[in-house]
Amino acid sequence: MTLRPHDLDGIDMVILPPTRDLGDGFKVRRALPSAHRRMVGPFIFFDQMGPVAFKGGEGLDVRPHPHIGLATVTYLLDGEIMHRDSVGSVQAIRPGEVNWMTAGSGIVHSERSPQALRAGGPSLYGLQTWVALPRAHEETAPSFSHHKADEIPSAQADGVTLTLIAGTSDGLRSPVKTFSDMVYADIQLALGARYQVKAEHIERAIYVIEGRLAVEGQTGGFVSHELVVLKPGAEIVLRADGGPARLMLAGGEPFPEGRQIYWNFVSSDAERIEQAKSDWRGQRFAPVPDEHEFIPLPEEPKPVRYP
Repeated sequence: MTLRPHDLDGIDMVILPPTRDLGDGFKVRRALPSAHRRMVGPFIFFDQMGPVAFKGGEGLDVRPHPHIGLATVTYLLDGEIMHRDSVGSVQAIRPGEVNWMTAGSGIVHSERSPQALRAGGPSLYGLQTWVALPRAHEETAPSFSHHKADEIPSAQADGVTLTLIAGTSDGLRSPVKTFSDMVYADIQLALGARYQVKAEHIERAIYVIEGRLAVEGQTGGFVSHELVVLKPGAEIVLRADGGPARLMLAGGEPFPEGRQIYWNFVSSDAERIEQAKSDWRGQRFAPVPDEHEFIPLPEEPKPVRYP
């Protein structure tokens, strides 16, 4: 994880996420957490999955694993994932749809390529983020919600298409239930189109999925796979430079207290993390129905407090 030097007004930092190869050509870029920035608003985890085309007969197989204290948000650009969890949800997710899984006091889920698509070698490309829950909601009952693409609000103007996955932005409000002030949007720009990143939320970052973005009135810009963290209150105008561009806007109100993170567990209380570790070792989490595999707890150092 490195920072790219810049001299752009309104920009706090530009993070270059490392790439991890998980096997069979399936690569993940992890923008958050990083050594330079642990959270942006409530977002504590930001992964780009793929793009990848699996070989015939293969696919994604993430065995059942637990979460506490957060909500996972899955948003695909290509391909399909079958989600199963311990509250009984069985749901396929496809491009443009939103899976919001509230872990709260504890949930277990698996993520796999659908069996029907494996023979031809399924493709997969998307983003998975974790949204930390406010302290008052960290132990809320686990739940799951799924929203079809046509339920997600969008707006188009002057070559810009904004799809609001969660939260509020640009006069839109997503139907996805959230627990704190936030924004999470998919923004597509035609060549030369401009989008103003407004100061509607305290903390904001953009992640460039594809293309090149120039900053109006300044020399310089951003390219694919860079996470650009804005300074609070700053507003910049982005322009698609050299071709179409696509970016994600994420952020919201920061929490007054820090968060612990260990493996798939997030909490404001270190002891709660230890309890979750013990519960997973002892298989005291509710299981995913009809699934018999699981990912064991890794042996890692003690949790670290992220300021």
